This record gives sequence, C-alpha cells and structure tokens, in this order.
Amino acid sequence: MTKIRMITLLACLGMAMEGFSQQVPVYLDETKPIEQRVEDALSRMTLTEKIRVIHAQSKFSSAGVPRLGIPELWTDDGPHGVRPDVLWDQWEQAGQSNDSCVAFPALTCLAATWNPANALLYGRSLGEEALYRGKDMILGPGVNIYRTPLGGRNFEYMGEDPYLASQMVAPYVKGLQSCGVAACVKHYALNNDEEYRNQVNVVVSDRALHEIYLPAFKSAVQQGGVWGLMGAYNLYKDQHNCHNDIMLNQILKRDWGFDGVVVSDWGGAHDTDEAIHNGLDIEFGTGTDGLAHGTKNAYDNYHLANPYLSRILSGKVGTKELDEKVRRVLRLFYRTNMSSNRGLGSLCSEAHYDAARKIAADGIVLLKNQGNVLPIPTTGISKVLGVGENAVKMMTVGGGSSSLKVQHEISPLDGLRARLEPTIKVDYARGYVGDVTGEYNGVTTGQSLKDTRSPEELINDAVEKAKQADYVIMFGGLNKSDYQDCEGHDRKEYGLPYAQDQLIEALAKANKRFVYVNISGNAVAMPWVRQVPAIVQGWYLGSETGHAMADVLTGDVNPSGKLPYTWTVSLNDVPAHALGTFPGTWRPDHKIIDEEYKEGIYVGYRWADKVKTKPLFAFGHGLSYSTFKLSNLRQDSPTMTSDGKLTFTVSVKNTGSCAGGETVQLYIHDDRASVDRPQKELKGFSKVYLQPGESRDVSITIDRSALSFYDEAQSAWTAEPGSFTALVGTGSDNLPLKKAFSLTE
Repeated sequence: MTKIRMITLLACLGMAMEGFSQQVPVYLDETKPIEQRVEDALSRMTLTEKIRVIHAQSKFSSAGVPRLGIPELWTDDGPHGVRPDVLWDQWEQAGQSNDSCVAFPALTCLAATWNPANALLYGRSLGEEALYRGKDMILGPGVNIYRTPLGGRNFEYMGEDPYLASQMVAPYVKGLQSCGVAACVKHYALNNDEEYRNQVNVVVSDRALHEIYLPAFKSAVQQGGVWGLMGAYNLYKDQHNCHNDIMLNQILKRDWGFDGVVVSDWGGAHDTDEAIHNGLDIEFGTGTDGLAHGTKNAYDNYHLANPYLSRILSGKVGTKELDEKVRRVLRLFYRTNMSSNRGLGSLCSEAHYDAARKIAADGIVLLKNQGNVLPIPTTGISKVLGVGENAVKMMTVGGGSSSLKVQHEISPLDGLRARLEPTIKVDYARGYVGDVTGEYNGVTTGQSLKDTRSPEELINDAVEKAKQADYVIMFGGLNKSDYQDCEGHDRKEYGLPYAQDQLIEALAKANKRFVYVNISGNAVAMPWVRQVPAIVQGWYLGSETGHAMADVLTGDVNPSGKLPYTWTVSLNDVPAHALGTFPGTWRPDHKIIDEEYKEGIYVGYRWADKVKTKPLFAFGHGLSYSTFKLSNLRQDSPTMTSDGKLTFTVSVKNTGSCAGGETVQLYIHDDRASVDRPQKELKGFSKVYLQPGESRDVSITIDRSALSFYDEAQSAWTAEPGSFTALVGTGSDNLPLKKAFSLTE
C-alpha cells in the first residue's frame, strides 16, 4: 500500500509541476524551512481547497489538494496496534488481506513497566507498522487519569499519577513520530468515564486540572513534541472539549505553544461557530450522515465544511481562523506524508513480536507470593491445571476503537503448554462462562466458547481436576466486552463478573499451590485475597500474551512490574465514590450531567494518604522473585535554589538468588506549605536491572517543578521556599529512606 501511495504521490507531483519552470516551487522544496513552505502552499490554495482539508472525507481520512500534489491524510486507531481497514463510510471491515498487525500490550501494562525505554520501543514499533500500512496519524496514546476503577477505557490509559504518565507518554510519542507518523494524544481532557461521555460536564478546580489532569498532555506537547491532539467528548465549563476556548486556544496553543493539529473525536463537534473560533483544526465524524441523517455527501455538511464555507461567503466570518487551521494541517502534511525521509516501515516483524513480548513481561505485576508459590518449577512436577475462560479467550478483538485484527494471539493456556509440555502436562478446565461472543465490526476470533454446563458443574469439574494437579493457575478477571473494559460504557460494579469469586474460593481450598492471574485494565474486588497464596496482575498483553505470561510464571523472566494505580479494597475507598460524585447529577432537562471532582487533587494514593486508608495493593507496588535492598541515600546539596537542581543517589543491591529489576521511586513531601498539599507526590523514578549480589548507585535529579503547586490566585505554578523531605523506596507504601532539604530563593 505504501509503495502505491508513493507512486501516486510522485505522479501527482509530476502533474503539479507541469506549467512550472524547472525551479521547484517553494511549497515542494524540502530544502526550504517548513514554515516558508506552509505559507507558500497556503497562498496557492483556493477557499474551497482550504475548507476541504479541515474536515473528513471518509471514516479515517481527510482530503489533500490534488491540484498541488498534496496527498490525502490517513489516520487510524492504534493505541495498541494499527486497526484493520474499514469501508469508506462504514465501520465494517474493508475485507483486506494485508491489514493484520501485531497487538502490543494495553497502555496500563506499558505504564506498569515504569520504564521510559519501553515506551520509546513501543512507539517506534507501532510507528513502523503504521507506516507500512500507509497511515499518517495514529490516534493515540491515551493519557487520561485513572479516577475510578469503573472507568471503561482505563485499560487504554497510563494510570492515576500525572508524573508517571508524563514520563511514559513523551518517549512513546517520540518513538512513533520518528517513523514519520504523527501521534495524536487523547482524549484532551477530563475524559475519565465513558457512560455519558458526550453529555458529561466536568466541574473541577483549576488546581486539580493543572496538577492532575493536564500534566501528561503538557508533557506530550512540550517534551514529546506531539504533532496531533484529539479533543475529548465531554464538556468543560459548558463547552465540548473538541471546541473549547479555554482548553484549546488558551492552555494548549497559547500557554503550551502547541503547533500541531487538533482533531475532533469522531462526532465530537457540536457547534459550528465554536468549531471555527475555539481551536478545532480538523473535524472527523462517526456516521456518514454527518449532521443530517441520510444526507448525500454528508461529510460536506460537517461543521467545518459547507456551514463554515457559507459563513465566509456571506461575510459572517472572515478567513483568519481558517488560514490558521490550514497552516497547522499543512505543517502536519510536511511532517508526515510529504516528507521524503519516511521509509517503508515493516509489519508483523520478528522484532515487533519481540518488543511486544518484552514489554508485556516487564509490565506483569506480581501482587502477592505467599510462601514463594511462584515461579512454577519446570522440574519435579508432572501436572499443571489451567482454569478460566480468560485462559483461552482472545482479547484483541473488541473493546471499541482498540479492537484489532492480529496475525496471531497466543493464549495464556497455549503459552503455558508451549513452555512446559511435554515434560509437564498442562490440563484445562473452563471453570466459568463469561462472554462467548467473538466478533467486532466484522473482525472475528474464530473461537467457539459456548459451554452449556451450569456454574455448579463448571466449578465442580475444575475443583476435581485441581485436586489432581501439582499447580493450579486460574486466568480470570474482566474482558473487553460492554460494561467491562470497553469503550462506550463503564463497569457497573467493582466485583468480578461471572461468579468467579466462588470459583476462586473453591480452587484455593482444593490446591495449596494456587495462582490467580487477573487479566484486566482495572482493579477488581478481591474478597478472597487472604485465601489465595499467589496473585498476578496480567493486563491485556496483546499478540504475545501467552508467551509473556509463561515467561513470568515459570521464572524465565523475573517480574518487575509496578502498579500504575492504587488497588483499593472497595469502591468506598475511591474518592469519586466515597464523595458521591460519580457519575454526576443530571440537569432538569436531562441533556447534561454535571460531574464535580470534589476530591480535587486527591486522586489515588494521594487520597489514601489523606484519609489514612490502607489499600489492598498500593500504587507502585510490585514484587519480585528476588529481593532488593536500598541503602545510603544521599544528596549533592542540602539546599536547592529556585533555578537549580538537586540530585539524590541511593545504593541498590540485589540480595536474592536471581537476576531482576527494581524500580527506585522518589516522592516529595512539603514540610510546611501555605496551601493544602498531598502527604507525598511521585517526582522521580528509575528502573535498574541487577544480577544476584550486584549493587549499583541510582541517581534521580529534580528541579523546582518537583516542589511546585498550581496557585489558583496567580494562575501560575509556584514553589515556596522552605523545607522539604525526599522519600525513597520501592512503592508508595514502602519508602524507608528519607532526606531533608530546603528550597531557597
């Protein structure tokens, strides 16, 4: 496809050059600065041509300017892999035979690696696949904050902490865009639940907005240099975020200096005048009917299409805003499909599968390992029992816009069998029946998961087999079905579905070497946590799920993942629920639901610290098959000036018997502030891999920003001189090392 597009582009360029002198026009001259080329191209475009490049012409494309040799812009969903091609005007499959992909782990897993190098690898690998598929922009990554474990799209995001998400998103963006494919970070902003996403008006303090919900987006812009950004469906201050003056014009473009394009989420534009004036650059849509059901050439009726053109022709608006939108679109063209520096990319390569497997294994979190039940020994046992629908169910199909058509997906059960058999027999028991469907927009799994047995029969069968096994590994949790981890809906409850609790309790009684692997993008209730000796958080791991699972469960890879969110005992420990603000309050006309973020800055571990609630598993928690000791925390100065930096160094030693990775986490406590501040905030981390007995110094450097809070009175970030404490350890609940320091003027 890429080769065809290149040939077409060359042909178009050839036609565009006819009638010109031998001198290349400025807009096609790659030796000229991009901004000069943009202005030259803009000056050559007609009014109609300008309008055509700022709205969709199909599900995933916008028009170019054929007369000038400027090609179409092709986007695609792809936070975890490049979505299969759909028909021009429909969500159903186009029937291509070459649009399979590698499914990379969901972004919760990437965040759980706590390793920015993995984010760079992830972005670059995805970018190569997108380039091969002829895509110019990938709609991702997502960096909305994990505010409640009921959030349907949490699996697509990077957890609860703004600093962690900020550090992971920038290298992802850089890796993707190094391939000449634009990242489009989403969903900007405050898209923290799904059920009423088009109607939710978020009410949030300026401080919480800037300290919690915006930092990852800001990092994508200023550290990642992202070329695209997608507005969210929800409202803020009664304006939809796809055309929100404060969010787009003031914060994004003015304050942060964003020079890329703002695209609407599909169908996220609702008002023509706001779309013109409030920062939207390209309008995409859901449904070919546009704004009028059944209208022919519906895309021409989008807000930034004929309605905009009519306003210009009638003199109601000028062309200042239009020219600025087109400048941004042209800049995107030059960065992507009009750059001769782009290669051809690669699809489903061995390197990409290796990357997916590595990231997946690095992100798996060992939550509990009482009595060192794990790893599964590869000698001395004869039978392992795998249990659960999630042991065999394909998870790459479904979930909404993250649904993929993969070349292959290794199930957890097949991964175990590939690793252990024939030496160790791996048996299987269904245990429970969940969602047996296997189709989404024409992508099918080809699986038959139907089972007519009753829950009692399923449990009894699993228990009897468990009694005969040396090890029992249950793969349960959620799936990517409606009202679980899926776009468009939030979960209805915190507990596990499909009567899994009863199954888990029965298996724990039947076999002392029982391991529960939770596959999900969200935390779940675990009323049986004390009965189960080993618990693993397995995420949605993509194409290499089974191999990565087997790597960790057998000890071929020592688990090193850390939770990117706080795992609470119950919903009552989550502030959005404890304060009764989720999902919000409907207005009398039942058109808008106001959702007030009453917890403010106190999200996740910040709230747990504030109300002194002990989580089931803390933010940053994650065990290893080895042990590590942190010691000798020191700093290069007892003070830091307002324009200076401060470096903390700690010695880390692998005191166990196997190689492994540990993440050093640095939190800051403000000893005496003029405003209410969290007990601690993550401000630095570093992952180190050590051999048994190996010791290494790890250094983390902070600057004034690590001590700052958002001052609402001044509408600016402020760091107050005074005393602070650095807290260092391996989890938000395990910070044994402390060092005092002060900030001076």
